[in-house]
Amino acid sequence: MDFKTNVSNTFHRLKVVNVFRSLRARIFVLVFLTGLISCLVVHQVILYNYETRAVDVRKNEVQTQMRILADHLITYGYLQDTTSEVVNAELDLLANLYDGRVMIIDDDLRIVKDTYGISEDKVIISEEVVNCLKNGNSGITSVYDAQNHYIEITTPIVETISSDNGDEEYVRGVILISVSTEYITTTLDILSQKATRIELIIIIVMFVFSLLSANILLRPFDRITSAINDIKAGYTMEEISVPDYLETEHIVNAFNQLLQRMKTLDDSRQEFVSNVSHELKTPITSMKVLADTLLQQPDAPVDMYKDFMQDISHEVDREAQIINDLLSLVKMDKTAASLNISSVDINDMIELILKRLRPIARKQNIELTYDSRRAITAEVDEVKLSLAIMNLVENAIKYNKDSGWVKVILDADHQSFIVTVSDSGIGIPEDSLNLVFNRFYRVDKSRSREIGGTGLGLSITQSVILMHRGTIDVSSVLDEGTTFIVKIPLSFTK
Repeated sequence: MDFKTNVSNTFHRLKVVNVFRSLRARIFVLVFLTGLISCLVVHQVILYNYETRAVDVRKNEVQTQMRILADHLITYGYLQDTTSEVVNAELDLLANLYDGRVMIIDDDLRIVKDTYGISEDKVIISEEVVNCLKNGNSGITSVYDAQNHYIEITTPIVETISSDNGDEEYVRGVILISVSTEYITTTLDILSQKATRIELIIIIVMFVFSLLSANILLRPFDRITSAINDIKAGYTMEEISVPDYLETEHIVNAFNQLLQRMKTLDDSRQEFVSNVSHELKTPITSMKVLADTLLQQPDAPVDMYKDFMQDISHEVDREAQIINDLLSLVKMDKTAASLNISSVDINDMIELILKRLRPIARKQNIELTYDSRRAITAEVDEVKLSLAIMNLVENAIKYNKDSGWVKVILDADHQSFIVTVSDSGIGIPEDSLNLVFNRFYRVDKSRSREIGGTGLGLSITQSVILMHRGTIDVSSVLDEGTTFIVKIPLSFTK
């Protein structure tokens, strides 16, 4: 039972994790929380602004009444005689009107009148009262106590005396009033309840809106997913078009490019299989014809046998060369992890390559030169890179003119080294420049077979350079010559 419970809990946790990994769920949560937080913020701002405004209005009202009362206190001499019925009536009315307490304090800090009737003739020592007596109108204070729901305000009782020097003001006392704010609190509670009801309605609307928004916003991505699934299932190979958003265009364009590359690779694979079949079949067909010819002539002379056997040996060598190149190409198609990277002196490597090829160049009366412009050490696979550069130089020699030349230049910048192989050979037609790296492609098939080419050398070369994160470019002028430029980083990074 415990095992089943653990499995069930684990399954539910995985479901929750997968839900929150969903972009749809994240959009829903984002929109919903944005609306919810906005509602709560607006709620608090409205209540705060109302409370602040209501308190300020109440303060202004009370202060106006207190100034009027202060004038009456001076007029009726209330600080000396508290029996004035008019003033006492005003005090009681003010206290009842604001549901508060009013105290009249003289300049000796003695409470002359208390509407509560409990503190008369007592002395009050309060910072607000003392400050008001000392500074007059500039010492007026008002304190709002939200926790206990009241406002405390002090107003000076000022007597103006005219003299030859002008009017002079004297502070005779202070009016201290405590005003209840219960009605503000009650109104806030009512507003809060109404705002909460409205918020609940808004939250429900936001919940529905968030669900709809998440679904509507992700519909283009759902169409992309559906289209990719159709392609994966083999129902179609058509390109996808979902131009709803800029992001979907980028995704679709990238996928369409990948799809096009897959189609190209598939076509290339089929063409490769066809070419391999043809290239392997041709020498076998030749050997079959030669062998059948000999079998049909049992009395053929020895010289004919020798000639035919030499031709058969040549076809066997050609078949072996094709198989070896194919094996090399298969190895090159593996990932760069198969590279044996080490620090190599590129100058020494190229000099060794040219040393091996100079006998072939002399045999064909080709001038082979090497221009090393700086000492270079790089992180490469020496064996594979040697094969690639050797293919380029060997092709430059083989497909050259009599008494021609081949020049190899080695240079570098701060990131890469550059190997340039140029020749004075037969050149490559412009329409073939983009095809020379294709497997089994030959510009001049008759001459390629004559010199033993398989059409795989440049493909192998390109594979090696790409494995080193490098580039190879070719330029050529027909009947004037060809130039290959290889650029490879000095430091190898996977």
